[in-house]
Parts: sequence; C-alpha cells; structure tokens
Amino acid sequence: MSPAAEELVDPGMFSVQEDGLATTDPIRFPDYAGTIEKASTSSRSDESVTAGSALIGGHPIELAVFDFAFLGGSMGEVAGERLARAMERAATREVPFVLRTSTGGARMQEGMRSLVQMPKAVVARRRLAEAHSPFIAVLGHPSTGGVLAGLAVLADILVAEADATIGFAGPRLVEQVTGESPSGRSHTAATASAHGLVDDVVAPGDVRTYLIAALGVLAEDDPQPVNEEPSGQAETHQDAWETVQVARAEGRPSGEEVTRGMTEELIILRGDRAGTDEGALSTALVRVLGRKAMVLALDRRISPGPGAFRKARRCLRVAENLGVPVITMIDTRGADPSSASENTGIAWAIARTTEALLTTSVPTIAVITGEGGSGGALALASADRVLAYEQSIFSVIGPELAATILWRDAGRAAEASRLLHLTGPDLLDLGIADALIPEPLEPARLASTLAYHLDDLASLSTSELLEHRMKRWRNDGHRQTST
Repeated sequence: MSPAAEELVDPGMFSVQEDGLATTDPIRFPDYAGTIEKASTSSRSDESVTAGSALIGGHPIELAVFDFAFLGGSMGEVAGERLARAMERAATREVPFVLRTSTGGARMQEGMRSLVQMPKAVVARRRLAEAHSPFIAVLGHPSTGGVLAGLAVLADILVAEADATIGFAGPRLVEQVTGESPSGRSHTAATASAHGLVDDVVAPGDVRTYLIAALGVLAEDDPQPVNEEPSGQAETHQDAWETVQVARAEGRPSGEEVTRGMTEELIILRGDRAGTDEGALSTALVRVLGRKAMVLALDRRISPGPGAFRKARRCLRVAENLGVPVITMIDTRGADPSSASENTGIAWAIARTTEALLTTSVPTIAVITGEGGSGGALALASADRVLAYEQSIFSVIGPELAATILWRDAGRAAEASRLLHLTGPDLLDLGIADALIPEPLEPARLASTLAYHLDDLASLSTSELLEHRMKRWRNDGHRQTST
C-alpha cells in the first residue's frame, strides 16, 4: 500500500482496485519503457496513482493517492484513467472521493496523450457532482501543473499540507520563464491560504484527523425530530429607532457566533478561489440537529465587497455539488461603497450573487439576525424562506442615509426609521418575512427552527422548489404557501 494512503486510512482498510491498466508508449519517447521499469522498481508501484476503496474513521470512501517517487507523480494515461474510474466508482456508490496529490503535473514522455487527461478528469468530476458525492482534495508536496489545475482545485473541500509547494507552474519553470524566483511570494501553502485558494492548511500528521471531521459533517443526514415552528406574532413591540439600536448593539451575537453555538460539527470553507478571502462573509458546512447544510454568515463589522460575494457564489456551487440546503445569516449595513469596491465590480458581484441564490437547485433559508442593509444584504436574502428575529431590521437604505437624502439632516434618522417600516414585525406584515423568531438569539431555538423549515422544504421536488421561489420573488418577495 502507498505510504501516503497508509497514513490516511483505517488500518487494513484500503482495497486497491485491480484494473489491468498498463502504461504504454503513445509517442514512442526514447527509452520510455526503461524509464517506467526503473520507476516501478524504485517506487514499488506500477504507476504514479494508486486508487481503491477505503475507510477513514469508519466512513466509506473511494481514495486516490499520487506517489511522487514514480516519475515525480506525473500524470499519464494510466494515472488519468485511474482517477476517472475512482471518481465514477464514488459516484456509483454515492460515497465521498478523497484525493491526495503529490505531483509535478503532466507527463512529458506521453505528450498530448498526457495533457488530455485533464478534461477527462473534469468530466468524471462532474459525475461526482451529479451524484452529490463529496470531493475532498489534499494538496501534498508538491502539487503543481495539470493535476492541480485539471482536478484538485475543483474539490468541494480543498486543504493543503503545511509544507506543500503549490502552483500551476513549478518554481523552476517560473524562474526560467520570468527570470525571477517565486520564493517567498507564491507557491506555498501559507500563500495559497492567504489568497483564499484553499480552505485550510493542515500539518501533514493531522490530515487524517481533518478528514475524519470533514467526512463526519458530510455523512448521511441523521435528523433529530423537531417541532419548532416560529411565531407569526411579535412577542415584543417597540419603537423602530429603538429596534435599530438593538439590532446594531455591539454585544448582539453575530451570525457566525450563532452558527458555532448551534452546532459542534462544522468545516470552515475559506476564500473565493480568485485571490481573496474577505472576512465580511464566513462560510461553513455544518450539521443542524443531524441535517447537513451550508451556512453563509455576514459580519456587520465588515462591509462585504466583491470578494465576499464571489465567495458566496463559490459556496453555492459547492452546496449544489453536495445537494445540501443553504442557510444565510443576514447582518450587514450594506455592501462596501469604497472606490476599490466599485472599481472591482461590486454591483456586478451583487447581481450575480442574487441570480445564483435565486437559481440554485437546493433549498435556501435566510435568517435576519441583525441588520439587513439594501441590495448588499438582499443578494443573500432572496431565499425560499425568510425568517426574521423580532428585533432585527431590514431596510432599502440605512435610516441615517435616508434622512440625509430626504431632508439633508442625518439627525432625523429616528424619524426616517419609523417611516421606512424596517423592523422584523414590519417585514412580516409586508409579506416579505415568512415568520418571526423570538428574541434573544438563542442557538438551540434557532437550530430547532431551521430544522423545522429544512424538513418542510425537503418535501418539495427540485421543480416545485424552483417554481415556488420564482413565483415568490416575481411577486415582489411576498411569501407563498408551500406547493
């Protein structure tokens, strides 16, 4: 068994798939047969990829691992075919696919027959998504070239070992082409993490522990029974301006804090995979009373910019791949209005995120935990169900800005707040919120409320869900009776 596989799987629980594949010489490269023979002898492997069924922490998976000792872990036809078949087996069995890379990329000795393994792997990866089989990739040292760009970065969960060199072009190639060494500026796990390109950096010895936790979150639902339908009436009534102060209070729990409070099982997802990881949005795969879900939580202390909305769309794609519902926690005064945000497309990012939430194939629930500010908040609140805490607010514009625009007097913000009808009970009366959640923000109550609505939405087929959603928002967001 591959040493890399041995470190990950339960003892004795890796069954290598005997596939009868044998490496050929498609472009008649000089002495390629001799090179393969030497690589097999030195690595004690027949190819750079070993694949088969395994258990990790008792969870059944399909596993594929690269062996750098075999021609630098390069991917030729046999390696590509093994990867594709492993993903297809995972899809057929409806189990996760785990990949551990240690590779220099495509194999030069097989020319273009090697390079075309990249689209082959992508096609097989789509089979995983169609079956809602999770894909977890671990980037070992090194992880470069076509294996990284052709498959690994398409994983639902992507982690890097702390000592890994990571990059499309290897460091030597970069230096040869550009004349500069990339040392210290790129190609490290830490740099990839800082730029939102991986979800986490894990010490090599801790990868198995991480995988066990992730596979636990992604395991089949084991729903605990609930009967916690939110109230249709406000238990407290107070002035709109007073509600604004409560919703914005420094000590009011954030969406991320409430999420962590209602579950002990979660895997944080970081980054937009385009170079940033904005702290304005926290994202995680969680279990809500035994039910899998994706949570996207806005942080009122940071205005979301384009990167936050890109991260939201990336996580919506992951949720679709996995077939899990999405829960958004709304608490923001609005999108970042800075020049930097405008110049990098904040309006475009908001529009695309709104579209992505409205067209996703999985159920969606929005929870207004604090403040919802204009289109930046609505992009993540255009959901199948909208739940509002009694002392939350949602407004077309902040009351201070409204007062400034209407009367050129920010001091009339309290008056504006009353005219805007922005409180949770107002949202219910306007038909925009489906229900109110009583205060305070208590994690156990929220978990029970969410589980109730997740179960209700799960009773709808995908076509029924989309029809319900489109009717709702075509009708200005008015709540609809379930199909």
